[in-house]
Parts: sequence; structure tokens; C-alpha cells
Amino acid sequence: MSEKNDVFNEGLERGLEERHIQLMSIGGAIGVGLFLGSAGAIKTASPSLLLTYAIGGVALFFILRALGEMAVEHPVSGSFSAYAAKYRGPLAGYLTGWTYWFNWVATCMAEVTAVGIYIKFWFPNIPQWITALSAIVLMTLVNLIAVKAFGEFEFWFALIKVVTIVVMIIIGLLMISFGLGNGGKPIGISNLWSHGGFFPMDIKGTLSTLVMVAFAFGGIELIGVTAGEAKNPDKTIPAAINKVLYRILIFYIGALFVIMSLYPWNQLETIGSPFVMTFNRLGIAAAAGIINFVVLTTALSSCNSGIFTTGRMLYNLSLQGSAPKAFGKLSKNQVPMNGILASSFVMLIGVVLNYVAPGKVFVIVASISNFGSIFTWLMIMYCHNGSRKNLTPEQIKKLKFPLIAYPFTSYIGTGFLILVLVIMCFNPDTLVAIIVGPIWLLALVGGYYGFGLNNKLKVNADDI
Repeated sequence: MSEKNDVFNEGLERGLEERHIQLMSIGGAIGVGLFLGSAGAIKTASPSLLLTYAIGGVALFFILRALGEMAVEHPVSGSFSAYAAKYRGPLAGYLTGWTYWFNWVATCMAEVTAVGIYIKFWFPNIPQWITALSAIVLMTLVNLIAVKAFGEFEFWFALIKVVTIVVMIIIGLLMISFGLGNGGKPIGISNLWSHGGFFPMDIKGTLSTLVMVAFAFGGIELIGVTAGEAKNPDKTIPAAINKVLYRILIFYIGALFVIMSLYPWNQLETIGSPFVMTFNRLGIAAAAGIINFVVLTTALSSCNSGIFTTGRMLYNLSLQGSAPKAFGKLSKNQVPMNGILASSFVMLIGVVLNYVAPGKVFVIVASISNFGSIFTWLMIMYCHNGSRKNLTPEQIKKLKFPLIAYPFTSYIGTGFLILVLVIMCFNPDTLVAIIVGPIWLLALVGGYYGFGLNNKLKVNADDI
């Protein structure tokens, strides 16, 4: 990388307000799976799923605190890619940035396809490819306007999810305690242990769900990417991260607690979405339509976040010298227009591939995406440890948002991720990611040396 480049001096507009960051920190942890896939997850995990979400939530909280420490000191949208370049060398920054970029591109390929499916609920005659194309074009335009436009869309998308979950939890608690919708007879919480106990599948079954929990939290690290365009990052980033843990407890564990109290866990897979069922019991005829609207906005939110993130990653990779210089230019609105457009174009290719390529192609793409989330979190912990080694005891005392109980919490976060990788090796569905992920990294390393980037990216950590 040219010595003139500075991955910590991006020049982006700080247009994201605290309310944007707060809602995005929630939205990043809540995906479509909670609304539509929770029944299948519970069927696989049993009531012990509550415990695995708590374990995963605590581990991810420590990972976010490590990211937050670096993000407050160096608030850039390149985030962990920039930190990897500074603290672990240019190759680490290159691998982290491009893997995370592909992670979100792959996610958006799946999400825009999902948008087409959800729209068919109301308009079954509209071709799916038209809806997918429209979603990408719309979200791309939003991201090109200004970062504040992205923030506004994410704020309202996240608010829709939050309101839906809170309403469902409140209704569920009224059913459990006072028999609302059940003829006035309280349902209670005995379903949590009346069908084989809290651990009907022994400890192995419980551990196997840690992978599912880890993937459910994919995107939570988006807080770090928003740091480069957040107003007052010294305040907004710590405030958002510190609230992540109890929000996970409320929105995930609270919702699942209510669902498994209302319905026998081993019968859920046969009744469809528990959210729809719960609203139906109150006589809300439009329940299915309401939940379909929520998952539609959730998919659009993911696409919006993906376009935002991939554009910023290409921008910072360009500053590092790891991507073409064209991606390092900002538009008049101070957004990385070239990076946004390039990423959106690749996502369009994904829409086409969805119709012409074999299903195995998408299995591979999804595997790299899943591997990318775990790899990114590991790199966050690796970079954080590297950043601490460069600090004197006096500098550590002056940190504005230090990782609590370091290094023990660092060991917990890293150990959780390693455990997830080990568990993935024993499941045929996730073993693909363990095989394809390293192949992807080797291909990147081949490109790194093949294009001579090892000679061009001579980075001194003190210079960036």
C-alpha cells in the first residue's frame, strides 16, 4: 500500500445519529429465522435452545466489546479489515475485508431471492426475478443518496421487527398468566419440561445448536462498520454495544420462552410460524399477512445493510491498496458510489445464477458466507489482542471503552468460536463450510501473491 494511504482517514460523512445506531444494533441480531424458522430450530434443539442462546449471546457480547474498544479509538467503516491491516499486517486486512465483502454479497443474493418469494404472498403473478431486481435497485438508490438515508431505512426496518416481537411477547405472557385467547384458563409454562424434560436430547443435542445460534447472530458486527459514519462515536458505539446483551435476552430468549411455553416444543414444526399461530389465537385474521410483511422488511433490511457494508469494505480495501483505486473515491454525497454500484452488480449476477446455475453453486456460496461470519469474529479477537500488545499500561488505562475483564473475556469469546468450528465438523450440513471456507482463503492468498500485493502493501502499523 502506498504510504500516503491511511485506512483510518476515510473522509466519510458522519450522518448516522444515535437512534440509527441503537436500532441497527438490534436489527443486526434479529433475522428472518426468528419469525419463520424458529419452529424448526426448536424442533432440533428442544427447550435447551434457551440456554444455548444465552451462552452465544454472552460470547458475542464479549466479541462486540472487543470490537467496540477498537472502534471507539479508531471509528472507521473499514472496521475489522482496517484493524487487521494495522495490527496484524496487510495480508490479514486483505483476507478479512474480501471475506467479509463476499459474506454480505452472498447474504444479499439469498435475501433478494427471498423478497421475491414473500411478495408472491400478495402478488402471485409477479415474476420473482422482477421483485428481486427491484429490491436491489431500490436499496442501491437509498445507499447512493446519503448515509442518513440508509440510516433512516434501517431505523424503521428494525423498529418493525422490534414492535412485532414485543407485541408477541406481551400477548404470549398474557396467555401464559391469564389465559388470554384460551378461554380465561392460564396456559402456564409446563410445556418447557413436560415433553421429555428441559434436556430431552442430552448435552450433545444442546451443543449442536450452538452453530445455529452463531449463525442467527450473523450481522451483529455491523455496529463496527457504522462507526466510520456515526455522529459522536465515543458515545453512540458504547451505548449500542452495552445494550446488545439484554436485548438478546429480551428479543430472542424472551420470544422463544413464550413460544415454547405456549406450544409443546416437539409439535411446533407441524403448526408453521409460532408468531402466526399466536396472533391467530386472538382472532387476528391478518396474522399471516402481518408476519409476511415483517419478514419482507427483514429481508429488505438485510439487503440494505449488505449494500452499505460491501460498499464501505471496498472503499477501505482500496485505501489499503487491496482493491482497485476506483473504489476509493467518494461521490458528492460522500458515499463510496463505485463500491456500492460494483457490489450491487455482483448481487444482480446472483439473481441470474439463481435461475441458471445448479443448486450446488448456492450451497457453496452459502457455505463461504457462513464461514465468513465465524472468520470475521475470530479476526476481531485476533486484532484486538494485537492492538493490546501495542499499548503500554498507561495507554490501556486511558482507553475510552475497554473490553471488560481482559484477557479472560477474550478467551471466552475466542473459545466459543473455536467450539462452533469443531461442532461444524461433525454435521454434514455445516461440514461443507469447513471445507469450502479454507479453500476460499487459499484462493485469496493465491491472488494476494499472484498479483504481487505482497510487495505493494508494505504497511507499517505506525503509519496507518
